Amino acid sequence: MAKRIYIAQAIPYVNAAPHVGHALEYVQADCLARFYRVSGYETFYSDGADENSLKNVQSAEKEGVPVKELVDKYSKKFFDLKDALNLTFDFFNRTSSKDHFSGAQKLWSLCKKEDIYKKNYKGLYCVGCELFYTPDELVSGKCPEHLTVPEEVEEENYFFKLSNYQKFLADLIKKDKLLIVPGTRKNEVLSFIESGLSDFSISRSRERARGWGVPVPSDDSQVMYVWFDALTTYLTALGYGTDDHKLFDKFWKDPSTKKIQVLGKGIIRFHAVYWIAMLASAGLALPDEEFVHGYITVDGQKISKTLGNVIDPFDLVADFGTEAVRFYLLREIPAWGDGDFSIQRFKDLYNGELANGLGNLVARVARLASDTNLALPPKKNFTFKKTVSENLKKYRFDSAILSLWDDISVLDKKINEEKPWELEGADLKRVISPIAQEIREIAFNLTPFMPETSAAILEQFTGKITAQKPLFPRLH
Repeated sequence: MAKRIYIAQAIPYVNAAPHVGHALEYVQADCLARFYRVSGYETFYSDGADENSLKNVQSAEKEGVPVKELVDKYSKKFFDLKDALNLTFDFFNRTSSKDHFSGAQKLWSLCKKEDIYKKNYKGLYCVGCELFYTPDELVSGKCPEHLTVPEEVEEENYFFKLSNYQKFLADLIKKDKLLIVPGTRKNEVLSFIESGLSDFSISRSRERARGWGVPVPSDDSQVMYVWFDALTTYLTALGYGTDDHKLFDKFWKDPSTKKIQVLGKGIIRFHAVYWIAMLASAGLALPDEEFVHGYITVDGQKISKTLGNVIDPFDLVADFGTEAVRFYLLREIPAWGDGDFSIQRFKDLYNGELANGLGNLVARVARLASDTNLALPPKKNFTFKKTVSENLKKYRFDSAILSLWDDISVLDKKINEEKPWELEGADLKRVISPIAQEIREIAFNLTPFMPETSAAILEQFTGKITAQKPLFPRLH
């Protein structure tokens, strides 16, 4: 099998500026892309903006601006996270683009004719989720995700015959042909499938969509349901639907390419059920794995504009630096569950594990190495430690990074026991040399998590080692 991988990150609605919850998914996907690239995989990492939702239309109306102006403004803010968080995505796909429209319409046209039909429908619609709910799915009459009362909608739409794919989907997921990680999310999806799949609406009237969105092929009175069009981003980011489909052929069509999708738990139904059925109907290849992360709360509460607890990732980076933000999100937020964000905990981890832990170890060893004029030759054949490699392949970002801090603790203990500061000359060099070499190994293994820190340490510990300014000055 070719060493090739496609990492596709779920695209956010761009009806508002990004918050720290978005930053979590970005650094997780980027961490994977960096890990696989350094491991020798030909890697393509896509991101983008979901610009065709009704939520965006309503936000534009609220702000009193044209929809295009709103999505241009907020899509740029999401794109700007590339520099703020040091992301390496290869393509940022905007779903209002002409090329995306072409790809979404092609997918619709490829779906089996018996899988798409038109009917009148009345249902309870949550604009926040862009999803119809049945009454028994509501909690006290409210959307379980947004805790808002859905609006009752009645109109004629196109439907996708999801019920045709119930057995196919159940077998696929049970046998891990579509591997859903963690297993708790896999079980949720299987439970949803086994409760009985209902056909779902895949279009909206042009009137209700305010004319915004991808037109349904051969029916100008309807635009595509946002999730039908948004999920197609994973294909159109690779040129699907255009004359230039080399990337699509290589990173999606080729069965030797491993295809991974990174998404939040709130949209698992769309990705693990609707999307897979749509692809099967169209006769296209399926993704291999879906990693589903949890949510971030802030001081124990859900992120909410109403509560005023939205954390701006740009502000975090301005206050603490990109590397510290990446470290906190990958280390502190449980990879397979929900996690909490607090500024106090951020500062405690910064001082305790970055300034006192990694930073102090590097500074101590560099000073001692400098005292004995230690020089380390360049090294090219670094490899990832087994604990890092195996955990990242299972999407356990937190476990992978904590294993490196275990190594840091071991080195600190070794230094305290051997007391190299009491030695000099050849004795000092003999003791400090293997410790300096192990620091380089740790630095290399930090590459996916904290690339700038990794590069700085590797540079400092190649050739003649000299003492330098602290990597992470203490916060006061």
